[in-house]
Amino acid sequence: MVDQFDARNVNQVVDAGKGFEEDGRGYELPLLLFAGFRTLIDRLHARLAQEGHPGLRPAYGFALQAVVAGGPAGATASEVGRRLGVSKQAAGKTVDRLLALGYVERTDDPADARRKLVRLTPSGRDALTRSAAIFDELRAEWASTLGTERVRDLETALRTVVPPETAYRLDATSWLGGA
Repeated sequence: MVDQFDARNVNQVVDAGKGFEEDGRGYELPLLLFAGFRTLIDRLHARLAQEGHPGLRPAYGFALQAVVAGGPAGATASEVGRRLGVSKQAAGKTVDRLLALGYVERTDDPADARRKLVRLTPSGRDALTRSAAIFDELRAEWASTLGTERVRDLETALRTVVPPETAYRLDATSWLGGA
């Protein structure tokens, strides 16, 4: 991260752990939010690996959620791509990987024989069920460290500043480097 703009040294960097004063700087908020997100996601995936899902990656979690968003019948790879903000080809590769790992299956669309639907397998449902339980545990750890009221206040504050239509967008992969 850049400490301050200096035309002579535009790549001036703050050492990790330094420069995070209480009054903050504009760039710190998104970095701290992302670091918090990353901490939760990394811990989630470490636990999922211990609980029988070692091949599941963060991008796959987004993709599984995009499949679920299609409803009980599933979703097409194109729909998954739209929800993730990636190309049909990138979504297809991700679906292929999830298929190989046993998290999804392809089925014929009963309404249109030309279309294939992607839906979760029992393993995919297990991964999402475990993820939800682990997220609850991680939130409880944060509440234990910060206090329940502070965590609630943080969530309320974020709901206030995050536009409702973007609160649960799944397309983070499009700006985090693809699926």
